[in-house]
Amino acid sequence: MSTTETDETRRIARDPEAPTTSAHRVPAAPTVLSERTTLPLAKAINEGLRAAMAADDRVLLMGEDIGPLGGVFRVTDRLQAEFGSARVLDTPLAEAGIVGSAIGLAMRGYRPVIEIQFDGFIFPAFNQIVTQLAKLTSRHDGRVPMPVVIRVPYGGHIGAVEHHQESPEAYFAHTPGLRVVAPSTPNDAYWMIQQAIQSSDPVLFFEPKAKYWQKGEVDPSAPTAELHRTRVARSGSDCTVVSWGAMVTTALQAAEVAQAEGTSLEVVDLRSLSPVDYGPLLDSVRRTGRLVVAQEAQGGVSLGSEIAAYVAEHAFYSLQAPVLRVAGYDVPFPPARLEGLYLPDADRVLEAVDRTMHY
Repeated sequence: MSTTETDETRRIARDPEAPTTSAHRVPAAPTVLSERTTLPLAKAINEGLRAAMAADDRVLLMGEDIGPLGGVFRVTDRLQAEFGSARVLDTPLAEAGIVGSAIGLAMRGYRPVIEIQFDGFIFPAFNQIVTQLAKLTSRHDGRVPMPVVIRVPYGGHIGAVEHHQESPEAYFAHTPGLRVVAPSTPNDAYWMIQQAIQSSDPVLFFEPKAKYWQKGEVDPSAPTAELHRTRVARSGSDCTVVSWGAMVTTALQAAEVAQAEGTSLEVVDLRSLSPVDYGPLLDSVRRTGRLVVAQEAQGGVSLGSEIAAYVAEHAFYSLQAPVLRVAGYDVPFPPARLEGLYLPDADRVLEAVDRTMHY
């Protein structure tokens, strides 16, 4: 970063409304998405990042290999060429340092978005996230906002090696001071990344990497929902299946099979894992009388456990059967050859549906 760029970025942090000078102007005018189009989920996040960076000079991207390479999944493809190396920064392999730097930048008025290259690499930064990032605003009685977004490619189904496919969302959903979200569609990914960047609180943005190449329509005219709103992905009457991220697709596949067999499943996409918008979920359970929670993460002491307990507490008299959970097994995430046995699929969801329908 040149001395001129350093002075200019500091000036923007002090006075975000001041006009941008030529020294800090982006190398090329970014083309922001303006019409409905069909995109893979990874490209939708890319377009969301582009829109956020074009709208606010304080938004910076940081991470390993996110510059010229565009990240291992190419989510940041071409953004450095458009916005320059002062706003899209390649970092050393040092996750704790990346998060720590983002905290310092947030204190100076920036809105950093950092990429954790793979889900299992987030643990070297765990201390910075849960003891510093999550607590600084509370520690300063609300006077120090922490507008930091941590992008985390997570989950299985890509045949990766150890530390490259895990589902660690429960660690962070358990931590007060952190917001945790997980989109399941390209349109949600496009809007939710922008909404996360606009938040004054730190947001863990879990991206289902198995769905990076799944295409869907993206509408740049207006968001379909607020960041922390649950949505009903498919209406049904016999049983509710709730999930998030890549497992929403699995739940929808199960619903198609169930429909052919005469069972109507309502699929609920949680979208936000902390805070959880329980209203639509409780409304669904009160209509269907049954609930199956489906997740890739291990079942013990998990987000699925919390959802099951909350629904049992608040909709007990509407339930016609116990809440059932479908989850990964309580073992370390297995090697690629065994992930098919570990990860829940549509058959395991349907088996749980059959059990709850026969109580």
